[in-house]
Amino acid sequence: MEERDNKTIICSVLFLDIVEYSQKAVSGQISLKDGFNVFLSTALTDIPVEDRIILDTGDGAAISFLGDIEDALKVGLSMRERLLNAGVYMDPPLLVRMGINLGPVRLVRDLNNQPNIVGDGINVAQRVMGFADVGQLLVSRSYYDAVSRISQEYAGMFHYQGSRTDKHVREHEVYAIGYPGEFALAKKKSVRSGKLSDMTAGVWQAIESWGGKILSAYNNASYKQRIIYLTAPLIALALLVLIITVVKRASVVPSKPVVVRYYPDAGQTASSVAALTVKKSEVVQDTKEIPKSESVRKSDKPSIARVRTLEETSGAAAVMSLVVLPWGEVYLDGRMQGVSPPLIELQVAPGRHEIEIRNANFPVYKQVIQVKVGEKLKIKHTFAN
Repeated sequence: MEERDNKTIICSVLFLDIVEYSQKAVSGQISLKDGFNVFLSTALTDIPVEDRIILDTGDGAAISFLGDIEDALKVGLSMRERLLNAGVYMDPPLLVRMGINLGPVRLVRDLNNQPNIVGDGINVAQRVMGFADVGQLLVSRSYYDAVSRISQEYAGMFHYQGSRTDKHVREHEVYAIGYPGEFALAKKKSVRSGKLSDMTAGVWQAIESWGGKILSAYNNASYKQRIIYLTAPLIALALLVLIITVVKRASVVPSKPVVVRYYPDAGQTASSVAALTVKKSEVVQDTKEIPKSESVRKSDKPSIARVRTLEETSGAAAVMSLVVLPWGEVYLDGRMQGVSPPLIELQVAPGRHEIEIRNANFPVYKQVIQVKVGEKLKIKHTFAN
């Protein structure tokens, strides 16, 4: 950083703004900013510290990326996904607008001798962000021209939004990833439907492109070619139905009874045997003669037996459902499992586990639970003052 001080460079800038932040009470602002910082820190995990400069704007942040220009897009997409899947479920909901620009910035030092950035590059990023709707990610023409030439995948992500005029009567051509109103839809629909709406642009672009090519080929085809074009899809559909039917019939395997062998064990008591139960409909006793080496000693009672149950042999996992309000980071046995809300569902092995839930505004909540085979647990924790 010191080598670049007081130098003007071209870099990508991501500007983020928390919607209606100033209209919230102080407690609401603290909750929103804490959640925002958690999401942003997670999104920046893979970006080296020396390749980024973060400015806290109070109601958001501005990040300059001094390395690869696509770093801004990767972080923006990561933030957008996390906010759409979890941020909208916070109380109050965390709604963010984002803008990306590629332009000149000057690296300087502030009054505390900390790295800072100024210049047109960050100003335009803020203007582009101001044109975005809630939950939308917009980029400037300069950034689109650069990143779209890195790979075809990047080029297919954007759709042109037209020219916008800022308060200084300056024109900005902008491109969008995602559509306005997606965050509002996510609060009314499931997370799955929210993700599906994120794919609408690519689907419609593909339909328009292929539809135009097919129509053009059909109009230029001869009579015989048109007959082939019309019948080929029907033949393909019939073959597909036939294949699916054959596969389904082949996959049906008649169920076989589970063979359970009884081995008398002098070391077990009646209570321990009673704890291992098997449904009668799932068991057929094996009539095979027990070898002499496994025969019962005279002092043993033949009514006491050790039974291998279906649960013992399969080791079925338990299902744990957790939800935290207003929000919290969930750790299971020391490993982070995600941020709730929304609902987090985990498959855990039977046995002892420790749950830890963290929220920057409250003491850490810990709970030790004993999970049984195939058990379904529901845990709800609310942080309250």
